[in-house]
Order: sequence, then structure tokens, then C-alpha cells
Amino acid sequence: MRTMLIDTDMGSDDAVALIMAMRHPDIDVKAITTVYGNVSLPQAVRNALIVTELCQADVPVYRGVERPLIRPFEDATWFHGSDGLGDAGIPDPKGTPTQGHAVDAIIETVQANPGIMIVTLGPLTNVALALQRAPEIIEHVSRCVVMGGAACTYGNVTPAAEWNIWCDPEAARMVFLSGMHVEMVGWEFCQGEHALSAAEMATIRAMNTPVGHFVLDSNRVAIEAFREQTGLADALSLPDPVTMAVAIDPGIATRMSPHYVEVITQSELTRGMTLVDKLNVAEDPRNDITWGDVIARGNKVHVTWEIDIPRWKALLMACLT
Repeated sequence: MRTMLIDTDMGSDDAVALIMAMRHPDIDVKAITTVYGNVSLPQAVRNALIVTELCQADVPVYRGVERPLIRPFEDATWFHGSDGLGDAGIPDPKGTPTQGHAVDAIIETVQANPGIMIVTLGPLTNVALALQRAPEIIEHVSRCVVMGGAACTYGNVTPAAEWNIWCDPEAARMVFLSGMHVEMVGWEFCQGEHALSAAEMATIRAMNTPVGHFVLDSNRVAIEAFREQTGLADALSLPDPVTMAVAIDPGIATRMSPHYVEVITQSELTRGMTLVDKLNVAEDPRNDITWGDVIARGNKVHVTWEIDIPRWKALLMACLT
């Protein structure tokens, strides 16, 4: 089995991604580290415990960072509901978080599991601090699959930026330039045909399983918020599960290429923008660095350009069955 660590801000789509990982037969989730973002940190911890108990998974949940490195904390409860899970009245979990801080847990879990995959579903503050404290763990991470950014397209919190990167652009920049094998799966893969249709949601409901009902109930506020934001009615936007699908099955990303990616931190107009020199128009030599050079020079990110939509949805359905 492949080992995985999930860092999450535990909104309603994060919950679906966690279900996918914990129910997939080929994935061994070693730890869940929580971070502020979609909801406050205490709420994120609560939600992560709810999902682990739903999946009957013995996975430690750690409390992480409560705010960005230098920015004020802002949540996205308008999209996910005041509790992050659609205000569906889901009962509190019985369990409690594991002792210890998420940053320490990231370092210790990576050191104990060389070759582990990290999947990030929220702001990158926990991961950035772990890399700052113990940069030697970089060589032990096989892949860091990031739900974040918007490659050469528009954002969902500003015209330029996607939410997870915008929340803490300084942390995102640290991770993107760290030399770790980062794979960026942007916000663009939760729109249009990438989103679940009304018919696909009906299929999930018809499964009549606890996890299937939970997925739809916890995302009921998100469905309405997505309609208000994009005009798409009866569609469920699931950026974190798409990213988890790519992490579980790399073949779902049908077109990826390595690029130097800069995260904008100095402009409020473009704060959090993931600037990708897709065509090397800047003739920047960093676009020519091979992965063998990345560990030493830390300049390359694998950017996702296309995914296999039927394949991602089939994986989701299989994990909910």
C-alpha cells in the first residue's frame, strides 16, 4: 500500500477527499493534519474527526496552525456552511485529536515513512513551517500533490487567485520553491463537466450508503454557493476530491508539465496568483531545469493542464460504493 499524509482545512469538499483516501484499498493514510482555512482550526479538527469516524478509520488527527504566517485569518463558511459541513446537523465526533502539533507530526510522519505522499487540501502554512524546520524531509516525500492555484486562468476568491494560495501566499511560495516534488492541481478542474451533475448526484443518493448521503448532505450549502458564484445550477464543485483522485491515480492527470511557478505576494491586486510561464516567453532558464536539478535548486512545479473526467468520477464512485 502507498502511504499518505493529508493536510486539510476541512470544508465540505475536503471531507469527500478524505473519504476517498481512507476507503481506497491501495492507500494507507498515516496522519491527517488540520489547518485554518475554510473554517477555523477547532472546526477543522472537529470535521476531520467526524470523517475518520464515519469511515471507521484509525487515523490520527493533529491540530495545526490557526492563522496565516503574516496575514489575518479569513474563512470560507459562506461556501461550506458555518460548520464547514453544510450546516446539516451532523453530530459531534466521539474522539479527540492526537496529542502533538501538526507541524511536528508532518516531520515525524515523513521521517518514519520514506517515500510518503503528501496531499494538501488547504492553505500551505503547516507544510511550509515543517519544511522550514526540517528541510531534510524533502528528499523523503515522493510527491506533494497540492490542491491550489489557477494555472493561466482566473481565480475563485479574486480575479487572479485561488482560495488556498490566496489565504497564505507566503507559505505557498515557500512550498513551491522548496525543491519538493510538487504537483499543482488547480481550481479549474472543479468547473463545467468536472463538477458532478444532478444525475451523478442522484446516482450517489441512490447508493443509499452512509458515506454517499454524507457527501451530499455536507455539500448542500456548497451546491448553492457554487450556483451563486458561477451560475451553474444543480452542480457540485469538488476541487479537493479531484486533487485526491490525481494523487491516488496519477494517470487521471492526462497532461502535466514542469514549470517555474511564482506565487505573487507583494501585490494586493494579484495576491496569491500562481504565475506560470507556460510558453517560456520570459526565456527564464529555470523553465529548463530537469527534475534532477530541482532538489538542489528548488524551482520547478508540475502543473496539471488536463484531466480524464470520466476516470476521476469513476474513482469517486468506487470509493463511495
